[in-house]
Amino acid sequence: MPSTNPRISVALSVYNGERFLAEAIESVLGQTFGDFEFLILDDGSKDGTAAIIHDHAARDARIRPIVRENRGLVVSLNQLFGEARAPLVARMDADDVCLPTRFEHQLAFLDAHPDIGVVGSWTEDIDETGAPHPVAAPDHPVTHEEFLIAVEQGAPLLCHPAVMVRRDVLLSVGGYHAAFRHCEDLDLWLRLASVTHIANLPERLLRYRHYEDQVSSRHATVQQVGAAVARIAYAERQAGRPDPTATLEALPPIDQLDALFGREGVARAVRARVAPGLLYSRAGLRDEGFDILRRYIREGGSRDGLWRTVGRLILFGEPMRAAMLAATLVSH
Repeated sequence: MPSTNPRISVALSVYNGERFLAEAIESVLGQTFGDFEFLILDDGSKDGTAAIIHDHAARDARIRPIVRENRGLVVSLNQLFGEARAPLVARMDADDVCLPTRFEHQLAFLDAHPDIGVVGSWTEDIDETGAPHPVAAPDHPVTHEEFLIAVEQGAPLLCHPAVMVRRDVLLSVGGYHAAFRHCEDLDLWLRLASVTHIANLPERLLRYRHYEDQVSSRHATVQQVGAAVARIAYAERQAGRPDPTATLEALPPIDQLDALFGREGVARAVRARVAPGLLYSRAGLRDEGFDILRRYIREGGSRDGLWRTVGRLILFGEPMRAAMLAATLVSH
């Protein structure tokens, strides 16, 4: 029988995730530390996700299935943290794989460090087949001091599905905020950094999967714009000024950000942060990211690599956008 007072609650929200879900579930069930409940929320999937969840739940009583209509990831994550019965919550995604000692090592670390409210881990990056996926980014910061330096440098902070967090600490800052769609985790880490210490174990305890259809690939522009605004909101709080994003349900268009923050230059700063990250993004160059890039050029932004992006657009099957970008480069 599962414990009525487990040490850990595992929180997994999934939408149309049948492709990798069984492997993700089995990696959680195979942990060396077993005193946990496993909340799996099916956020209105249209594929075989619900059947996979129920099949595993029938074989392991630690699984608590939640199947309902689609409400989005932020609502789902806040629901999972609200229903969790344990003081510690381990995040997990439907396309990643836990290494067997993940929970054991993260729990031991949090037990030994009561000042740490959030602990992640380094990751092993894989592709859709499970083969190694090369990543140029540095490993996540290990100590809280390194975390704060990484914030200032705009470097990676935590891998969301590798995190274990103290439930009461997360709830004390209001959980995930709806305004930061597709980058709700970054906004949360930046708010948590003001109330607790954050660390990462220098061990690869999660196999993190990269593939073209994942959310971060399909919503690259929205994610990058939200991340840029989250970092500006963090700077406002650090400076002792009110955070105008705190009560928003959605972020306004970029051109309205100066009015939101009450000063000029915010919109331009967001475009300057976002544009360089779009140069290699197939999705970003096909959606509103393309207009952000052109506006960035007109505002005097760096041209490094932009003529190569013209060629990349042609390879992506976007000759009209290639011509428009070339014309912008020539005229500015």
